[in-house]
Formats: sequence, structure tokens, C-alpha cells
Amino acid sequence: MDNFLLLIRENIAEANQLTEEQMQQEIEAYTQWVESLGSQCLGGDPLDNYGKYMTKDSIESDGPFIESKEVITGYILVQAESLEAAVELSKTCPVFQSNGALEVRPIMKY
Repeated sequence: MDNFLLLIRENIAEANQLTEEQMQQEIEAYTQWVESLGSQCLGGDPLDNYGKYMTKDSIESDGPFIESKEVITGYILVQAESLEAAVELSKTCPVFQSNGALEVRPIMKY
């Protein structure tokens, strides 16, 4: 089994307009989905919509979001036999109900 990072990408403007009730519904959908993954889910968390964007020479306080409408809003670490299996596992992620996207990245072995 290999490990894969699922990066959840959503439109930040749309995510910021969710009501508290909609936010709770989304959290419940993700909780149920993660539970359905069983032992293949190694962990994950949502990310706040603020942060710092850093380069070698500077630290910007407004994050990477100002020029991009789609941002990473969470991550999930899963185990799967292959990239294709991880993609298959990811197809039921609730992010697709809100027109978001998912990036599936293998964790490098070294």
C-alpha cells in the first residue's frame, strides 16, 4: 500500500458565502465520507481560509489566495494500492457536490 495526499480545492468566494447551516452540512458530509474510507484514511483536516505565503526573500501576509479563486481548503491522507485506486477512492468525495476539485498526489518514498 502507498500513501496519497488528497488536496481539496474549492472556490474561496463561494466557500466564504456558506451559511453556518450549510457549513455544518458540508462538515457532516465530509465526516461521513471519511468514515466510509475506513482504515484507508490515515488522517486529514480542513484548512482555515487565511495564511501566509512565503518566498525565499519575503513573507507575504495575504496568502496565496489573492490571485487565485480556487484554494486548498483541506487535505486527507489515504492509503491505496495505486494512484488509480486512490483516484477511484476519491470519486465520492463531497467536494464534487460543490463543483470543487481534488488533487491526488502520491507521497514520495525515499
